[in-house]
Amino acid sequence: MGDKTPANDVAPFETSLERVGAVGVVRFSRPPHNHFSTGLIAALADRFEEADAAPGIRATVLASDGDNFCAGADLVTGREDPPRLYAQAARLFSIRKPVVAAVQGAAIGGGLGLAVAADFRIVAPSSRLSANFVKIGIHPGFAMTYTLPRLVGAQGAALLLYTGRRLGGAEALSLGLADQMVPEDRLRQAAIDLAAEIAENAPLAVEATRATLRAGFVEDILRQTEREASEQIRLSATEDFAEGVRAVAGRRPGNWTRR
Repeated sequence: MGDKTPANDVAPFETSLERVGAVGVVRFSRPPHNHFSTGLIAALADRFEEADAAPGIRATVLASDGDNFCAGADLVTGREDPPRLYAQAARLFSIRKPVVAAVQGAAIGGGLGLAVAADFRIVAPSSRLSANFVKIGIHPGFAMTYTLPRLVGAQGAALLLYTGRRLGGAEALSLGLADQMVPEDRLRQAAIDLAAEIAENAPLAVEATRATLRAGFVEDILRQTEREASEQIRLSATEDFAEGVRAVAGRRPGNWTRR
């Protein structure tokens, strides 16, 4: 089961759903850095909804091809409309079955938000995770103002969101942003192994437990992404945002004007 780029998307992408025992592996590819688009997030939501509807799949893995898990949205060659993007992201947060993300290389900005949409994250020592929104002069998005505090606490989330600091795999593990660290060549298999361990258990009980742990979760996500989208639209019209995009593309600090 797979999906390829719709005609109105800028850069080509591919998604697929494969089954390994009772585990569904949702894979995506958008070379070279796996930048996401609204179309790609919608296609991933389609794959996860397929996994939710498949009786033989009891847990899923989210994985990508290439050196980087996901470098977020491509702010140089294209811009996403936040309300449309987060409407599709809300579908990811609404699935019933547990998800384990295999996070290789960079998971940056909204790419980290995509990884955090999973229940668990497996990283490698070389993984690089950053909520770098303030470094490009924009408000955090992809529900990270809600999901990060749930993972690392309010203080840890503030530190990551205010600084845009980049974490390696070991730092992410110690902070609670990752759940397991393995060698890079074991990353996807370790994610499948954890998903299989979950899938060994009674599926109705697992799904019910997950639903209880996440009671009110989707509703809170919708409220938070509505605010995030509003702030992103406001800040995207500023000179600081234009400078932030140039600064990140040029790998230099921004020269901010507060305009």
